[in-house]
Amino acid sequence: MARRSDIMIKGPQRAPHRSLFKADGYTDIELNRPIIAIANSYNTIVPGHVHMQQLVEAVKYGIYMAGGTPIEFNVIGVDDGIAMGHLGMHYSLPSRELIADSVETMVNAHPVDGLVILPACDKIVPGMMMAAARVNIPAIMISGGPMLAGRFSGTDIDLAQVFEAVGKYVNGEITEEELRAVEEAGCPSCGSCSGMYSANSINCISEVLGLSLPGNGTIPAPMAARVRLAKLAGMKIVELVEKGIKPRDIMTKEAFLNAIVADMAMGCSTNTVLHLLAIANEAEVDLTLDDFDKLTDKVPDLCAFSPVGPYHLQDLDEAGGMMALLNRLEPLGLLNHDCITVSGKTIYENYKNARVYRDEVIRPLDKPYFPRGGLTILKGNLAPDGAVLKQSGVDVSMNKFVGRARVFDSEEEALKAIFAKDIHKGDVVVIRYEGPAGGPGMKEMLQPTSAIAGMGLDKDVALITDGRFSGATRGLSVGHIAPEAARGGLIGLIEEGDKIEFDVENKTMNLLVDEKTIEQRRKNFKPKPPKITKGWLARYAKMVGSAAKGAVLEY
Repeated sequence: MARRSDIMIKGPQRAPHRSLFKADGYTDIELNRPIIAIANSYNTIVPGHVHMQQLVEAVKYGIYMAGGTPIEFNVIGVDDGIAMGHLGMHYSLPSRELIADSVETMVNAHPVDGLVILPACDKIVPGMMMAAARVNIPAIMISGGPMLAGRFSGTDIDLAQVFEAVGKYVNGEITEEELRAVEEAGCPSCGSCSGMYSANSINCISEVLGLSLPGNGTIPAPMAARVRLAKLAGMKIVELVEKGIKPRDIMTKEAFLNAIVADMAMGCSTNTVLHLLAIANEAEVDLTLDDFDKLTDKVPDLCAFSPVGPYHLQDLDEAGGMMALLNRLEPLGLLNHDCITVSGKTIYENYKNARVYRDEVIRPLDKPYFPRGGLTILKGNLAPDGAVLKQSGVDVSMNKFVGRARVFDSEEEALKAIFAKDIHKGDVVVIRYEGPAGGPGMKEMLQPTSAIAGMGLDKDVALITDGRFSGATRGLSVGHIAPEAARGGLIGLIEEGDKIEFDVENKTMNLLVDEKTIEQRRKNFKPKPPKITKGWLARYAKMVGSAAKGAVLEY
């Protein structure tokens, strides 16, 4: 059977190519086997990636055991937590596109037969998944796995509590020494931060999409089981190559709908909306915000992971993992059974015999933590194209809320006002010009939302933005407002003191200003330019599309 790699390996005309491979140390025996690329996101900056070398070696063992030949290359990775609150955050979401482009470049410039992607955190995971869907050669994902939860004062904690501790310190509730103690305890191991944040959300969802093996999203990073799973992934990719099974065979519309069902039941990060739309775009699947909106009313939130509850990814793993969650969701009749997965089985075959071992971590359907899905899509005059809210993280007292606008044209301005204690009960913090184009880069707003929560205002203050949030955000925090201010959205016309109304149950968010006044303001409105006008982010600002469509580059 002809292989994709034949065009760079086979025949007398490829003697120079083989000679270069032999300079790398490869033998003729290795070059006659399926060539499997490993996209390794190892670096010594991101905690989710510092241990990747061990996992890469395990993948290589698996590939060799199955009769393939591994070749490895690296991709960049931005740590969102470290990039938070300064210039670095402009680069986080755009790095997703760079990662996808770099993987595409490497596997097409050197036409390999299969691909193993090793991401862990934030934008690296969806970036690599986008690349797998785009190049559409046999592929499998094995992530670095979640971090263990920290322990402080007898309680499990994680990065969210460290961010919130800053607000408590500013509010005088804890001392600098106590803040330092929380800092020391919050992130105790390698891995992606231990709550149901962006990286862990997508890593878990990858199992449901079928691109990774069961356990990929939940086995803690330091565990030997993670190494064993990496070996299995290496073996499976050779099987996928032999069978010709490609990502678009796996990531169908039905698989994406399964993923949304799981997303709603776990209370995942709002970023999953952005990333699933982007991955679907690369897979040429027609996925929209309406698909999320339809399922949020049908799926209860069975989980309470940090930041909205006490549990972490290690608890989900102990409870039976993602397959146990899907098994518990089976009676709803919403899961598509026949979607194939990289395991060689259908998704139903993967989860049909799974069981839940901890009912407090994955609750029964008749005892959910929240009666609807963890995420919801809000619309109204402020967001005619849609906005995203983690509704399971909103206190019920805020489900219907009218507040006065406090308007800021950057995250930094808003954070300064919050720490100066200039935000009060009944306020709606409006952070605009932080969208995909206006930022540019659609910065995460974890610092402002954490400060609000840490200062005890999360049940009295709302926050809206055309930027986005970390999965560690809770409270009435609405992001992804589309259209964004830089593209003429109504959020750009809000003035200080305007009234903004939220109705979470009815999924609406409106600026309570009459149409005549809005039209008058629009006549004098000129959107501000992006904050960065040089370098590749200037090009990104010109090419990036709406958050309502995944903030993908438009050509």
